[in-house]
Amino acid sequence: MTTTEHAMHEHEHTGHSGHAGHGDHVAQFRRLFWVMAALAVPTVALSPMFATLLGYDLADFPGARWISPILGTVMYLWGGRPFLTGAVSEIRSRAPGMMLLIGLAITVAFLASWGASLGMLHHQLDFWWELALLIVIMLLGHWIEMRSLAQTTSALDSLAALLPDEAERVEGDGDAERVVTVTPSDLRVGDLVIVRPGGSVPVDGRIVDGAADMDESMVTGESRTVRRSVDDDVVAGTVATDSGLRIRVTAVGDDTALAGIQRLVGEAMNSSSRAQRLADRAAGWLFWFALGSAVLTALAWTLLGEPDQAVVRTITVLVIACPHALGLAIPLVVSIATERAARGGVLVKDRLALETMRTVGAVLFDKTGTLTKGEPAVTAVMATDRAENDLLALAAAAEADSEHPLARAIVAAAQRRGVDIPAASDFSSSPAVGVSAQVGGQRVQVGGPALLDQAGRTALPDVAGWDGATVLHVLVDGEVAGALALADEIRPESRQAVDALHARGVEVVMITGDAAPVASAVAAELGIDRVFAGVRPEDKAAKVAELQHEGLTVAMVGDGVNDAPALAAADVGIAIGAGTDVAIASAGVILASSDPRSVLSVIELSRQSYRKMKQNLWWAAGYNLISVPLAAGVAAPLGFVMPMSVGAILMSASTVVVALNAQSLRRLDLRPEAGVRSVVRASGR
Repeated sequence: MTTTEHAMHEHEHTGHSGHAGHGDHVAQFRRLFWVMAALAVPTVALSPMFATLLGYDLADFPGARWISPILGTVMYLWGGRPFLTGAVSEIRSRAPGMMLLIGLAITVAFLASWGASLGMLHHQLDFWWELALLIVIMLLGHWIEMRSLAQTTSALDSLAALLPDEAERVEGDGDAERVVTVTPSDLRVGDLVIVRPGGSVPVDGRIVDGAADMDESMVTGESRTVRRSVDDDVVAGTVATDSGLRIRVTAVGDDTALAGIQRLVGEAMNSSSRAQRLADRAAGWLFWFALGSAVLTALAWTLLGEPDQAVVRTITVLVIACPHALGLAIPLVVSIATERAARGGVLVKDRLALETMRTVGAVLFDKTGTLTKGEPAVTAVMATDRAENDLLALAAAAEADSEHPLARAIVAAAQRRGVDIPAASDFSSSPAVGVSAQVGGQRVQVGGPALLDQAGRTALPDVAGWDGATVLHVLVDGEVAGALALADEIRPESRQAVDALHARGVEVVMITGDAAPVASAVAAELGIDRVFAGVRPEDKAAKVAELQHEGLTVAMVGDGVNDAPALAAADVGIAIGAGTDVAIASAGVILASSDPRSVLSVIELSRQSYRKMKQNLWWAAGYNLISVPLAAGVAAPLGFVMPMSVGAILMSASTVVVALNAQSLRRLDLRPEAGVRSVVRASGR
């Protein structure tokens, strides 16, 4: 919790409902600021010291001299309340920080001013005008901070806004079918809903009728639409851009993917990190630095025979040394980075993982489902006495009634090539052998080595070069007519991801349970540096430790249950968003899309965030090193004495600079292709 949030939390429990949301906090500070600004006008204008500084005469009417003390007291008790309650909380928790400094400054000014107004202290200690300006300026700075912090949570609000307010549920069957408008919360698993063209999907479901180009950018960060048709899953919040769909509900409420994303972003917003803990400790150190400086200032000016200046300089030192900018420097950068990542399809579950990603020396990719699509695809067709497409048509016809993944891959390959698949009859399937069907008056069989042995035929000699692939031969009327090579299809983006990581000086390692020939074929095609093949699930974490023992900071990218131990063991665990809940729970970063190039986006975000943190910390520290001596009055012999109000203005200006610098992260492009382009530009290729 930041200092401002802590102050508002205390403010709520001392005078407001504790159920106010983040937007309510901003509204409270805004209202408080404007009320205090209105009260500050007469308080300052009727302050004798302020009139003396500007050289004008005060209005002379009964009670005029008491307007500033009365309004100043109201401002101290009302406008200063968030700072005073925050100061008390810091004292109770024995964690001194910014609120205690501000509370001390305005309390000293308040007491000194009343002493001057009652004639108990020198009239130069009439600080009502400075007290009023200090409270107004502090409230302005905190209002700006609260607005910035509220914007960092807008990812959650925007995710919730993706869901439509209404859903159309189909009830009844046949002629009795009717469409009823309900709220998404009324839907249950198994319900049938209609999504109109251009409409948002209200809940997670599976398409049972229709096909549409889906805009999934709000979930995956990918700007291009994706074609979804019957039996494809769709996610709540995505948009059917061109046509309508009928969807069978598979998940509702907190079980939807969108709700899961909201939880992950929320966890990231609330998670602590090494940098944030360092900033909190620095704020504590700064309190003692400020207190020590204030004591020395008071002693020095008192010994010089300037007790009035001792009070003025002491208050100014306490104002200047407030760790407002320091307290904002890191939490705001991390919060904005987390929100920006969520909008780009990168969900940062653990902020420490984001910080570590910039130092990663090796990225360990699980092969199946990460570098590859995790499903077989036809990679080569070889025909002996007919065209390749004709052979593929016969094989697809024979496999059309099979539910085997290899059969679906063959049919899909024929469809992609635009091949007409003829009708088949008399289908039969034999486990571990293959399938057989009658196609156009011919007996077509498709299978592996067991089918060849059964038919007394030998494999085509040329298939020996298909290393790492599953080979199926096609027999027509008992004679070998050709062969098909099927392999786990490599994602087209994987090569770009590997090349970009190499350009950043990161070693790329692949781990898989597949046999060495299969793994080596994929590694050779992608240019991967090192391969761990034939690794059992329980041994994957040991391979991560092996790389770590070499002195490498390791990021593990995976998507399956068997990847969970390795994801947890790695310095940074990155789960593919399409993976299992167990894998996601074990990871610190989740990629909403299955594009491995998103790893580059995480690295870029980590490096940019770290750069902003360093800039903000240097600004906050440098500002204090210069301003505190001036506030103490070291330049007084030269005729320069910094007014307390100027100190407050400089303090707030420092906060604004830090906030604006952090906001520049919002312009960072985290699309997968953008991450690759940034590496190419940096390497000069």
